[in-house]
Amino acid sequence: MNSQVKQVTPSEVDERINALLTNSNAIAAIASAVEGTIGPKGLNAMLVDRLGDVTITNDGSTILDKVDVTHPAARMLINAAKAQETQVGDGTTTATLLAAALVKAGVAHAARGVPVARLIEGIQAGVQVALRALQAQALPIPSLSDPLLRRASLIAGREEQELSALALRAASLVGMAKCREHGFRLAELVVAREGAASEVFNGLIVDKERMNRQMPAEVRSARILLVDDALEPEELEDDALGTEAGFAKYLEYKEQFRQSLDRIIALGVNVVFAERAVGDVAEEALTEAGVMVLRRVSPRDLARLAEHTGARPMKRAGLAREPERLAACLGRARRVYQDEKLEHVRVLGGGGRRTATILVGAATAEVREERKRIAHDAASAVQQAIMGGVVAGGGAAELGAWQQVEKLRHGMKGMAAFGVDCVLEALKRPIGQIVANAGFNPLEKVEQVLAADHLPPDRRGLDCDTGEVADMVALGVVDPATVKIQALKTAAEVAQAILRINIIIRKKDESAAAGREASPPASGAAG
Repeated sequence: MNSQVKQVTPSEVDERINALLTNSNAIAAIASAVEGTIGPKGLNAMLVDRLGDVTITNDGSTILDKVDVTHPAARMLINAAKAQETQVGDGTTTATLLAAALVKAGVAHAARGVPVARLIEGIQAGVQVALRALQAQALPIPSLSDPLLRRASLIAGREEQELSALALRAASLVGMAKCREHGFRLAELVVAREGAASEVFNGLIVDKERMNRQMPAEVRSARILLVDDALEPEELEDDALGTEAGFAKYLEYKEQFRQSLDRIIALGVNVVFAERAVGDVAEEALTEAGVMVLRRVSPRDLARLAEHTGARPMKRAGLAREPERLAACLGRARRVYQDEKLEHVRVLGGGGRRTATILVGAATAEVREERKRIAHDAASAVQQAIMGGVVAGGGAAELGAWQQVEKLRHGMKGMAAFGVDCVLEALKRPIGQIVANAGFNPLEKVEQVLAADHLPPDRRGLDCDTGEVADMVALGVVDPATVKIQALKTAAEVAQAILRINIIIRKKDESAAAGREASPPASGAAG
């Protein structure tokens, strides 16, 4: 039997290219929203919501988070950029520019007849070489006093000396080992408040106030109890309370709870944090004993308090334990006090693991949010530099990787080589945009940088003040290596996903269809 090969019609080819072009244009539109912000001469974007509220920032993550988009390809890119921010805390703009360049070059080759499968094959090969090159460039950070660490923090923190210093101070408080722990995020220690003085301290902020004004506003040499439950007697069902046995049980629970409170007070507990409600009986007894009580504390704050103070959170049933076992669950802190002005409670000098709070002060809400973003980026850069070292910034690291990928291109045959060309185009994109934002001709300057054989190939960049080719590391222009590596990985994943889309099909409204199926037939309708 003769097999039949289906011939691809011109209309089907047009449909595929149109799908690619549509997605490429959507990706390019997203890139245009952030491209003007990159580099030392990058400018701000103004974001305006439907109520007229304004956000002015040059933080790529914030812009992408707030931009109004409906195109599915654009959403794919934005979601990938958010994942980049979650994983390494920075690099969203770089990832966006790289992805847009990969897609644009890929679509151009596909329109000329290069099979997408071959393009993706070449992109994967080129990206792997570039990733190895970036990893090889990384300069380790041996100590918190390394000047390159300070420079990485300053650049990520947009040259804000004060906020960069706060991030470095916080890293010193928690230590390099803690910064390298999986799951720990130095940037999560950033708290911003209007009217506050910027500082870093060994302790925590809990956004709650003591239950009443009769409780102490400050406790020194605190003995701390954490209750991840309600602080009140065990409850009974209403039906049970209506019986004599049930009422007797209620009185028993109430007496046991009162004894538990007496036991807590006798152990010298003077600060209590409860996850849920605190009943009247507990409030009255603890107020009389001079105990500071905070209720409805979030599980996250309880976990942080447990780590910092050395306390073990307990259920209310556990309060009935013998005093020795109960005492073993208590935590300690040098000082716990309520800041009346800022309306929160601080826990300082805990008896558990050292932690830090980066408190960023600001005059207004708008300034507060922007300063918080800057401090967040600086702290993320500090941690990522500690974890994976630094590479030359200003697009120099990508250009250094470009030279390695170019060697791969010279040895490749077949149409996969066009995919490698896409990677080569993308790796030039960051420095090209930085140069353009600085007011220079990117075509001219990028070629000058590539021709500067007197400098190490992975450190060549452009001094955006003078327009001269320079050693970026010598200038102190460095970025965390993990941020660059993750940005390229993110961009490659998005680009490949976009290029694989062969056709765009509008889905039916499944919710409406389900509603029609669930609706009974109209009266008199035919069966």
